[in-house]
Amino acid sequence: MTGLASAFRVLAATAATLLAVTAAAPVAQAKPEPKAPAEFVSLRAVDPTIIQEMRYPTGHDFMGEPVDGYRDPLCILTRPAAQALHRAQLRLLRQGYSLKVYDCYRPQRAVDHFVRWAKDLDDETMKGEFYPRVDKTRLFADGYIAEKSGHSRGSTVDLTLVRLPALPTAPYRPGQRLVPCYAPRSERFPDNSIDMGTGFDCFDTLSHTDDPRVQGVQRANRQFLKKTLTEAGFVNLAEEWWHYTFTPELFPDTYFDFPVARRSVAGH
Repeated sequence: MTGLASAFRVLAATAATLLAVTAAAPVAQAKPEPKAPAEFVSLRAVDPTIIQEMRYPTGHDFMGEPVDGYRDPLCILTRPAAQALHRAQLRLLRQGYSLKVYDCYRPQRAVDHFVRWAKDLDDETMKGEFYPRVDKTRLFADGYIAEKSGHSRGSTVDLTLVRLPALPTAPYRPGQRLVPCYAPRSERFPDNSIDMGTGFDCFDTLSHTDDPRVQGVQRANRQFLKKTLTEAGFVNLAEEWWHYTFTPELFPDTYFDFPVARRSVAGH
């Protein structure tokens, strides 16, 4: 019995030591998500009249799946950029139009998602709509995909114009027939915006703002958007009629990675 009792005492001491070590070990904590600096705001808080059709939280984009980092369907921008859009919107409303945004601030993790997708040459799920005439091996060389985006600095926005009163945009149904983004407006994916000649995120040279093949009403619509936003302080990216950056940028050298989420700008 004496030997057995001694063994129990040894086991008890060992167990106590293990419990003490376990209790002293630090508990792994999930790293908190970064929040936006105070200079960022929800566009809706500055101008609730601007239409928001945020594409990247949905499956209707050039990858065919929601993009990393988009938690909520909302536009986040630096306050000066949002206020500039508000000024442009006031002018447009008097003329019977509204701005409609597709994408605003974009976290770096979303850009990284684009890069991973572009390197997967077997994934061409949405080629028929977004890049019918571009070989996927050319996406980096032709400038359609890059490892950094001005959107991540918070002053760049992708947008279009809608004639008021705005009709709803038909919902995208995964698996539906894909039509080239440069097809006639009556054939391509329905959008309640005015006709700009191509759809949003169309990887094609026809998306160049001043492409000479785009004429008539389509060209006039692009120039109307460009004139309105230029007067509000934005600069257009010549390769994309929908892409504008407010200048001077508040964060010209910083690429942020906080998620697109209401909590990121709560209280701003």
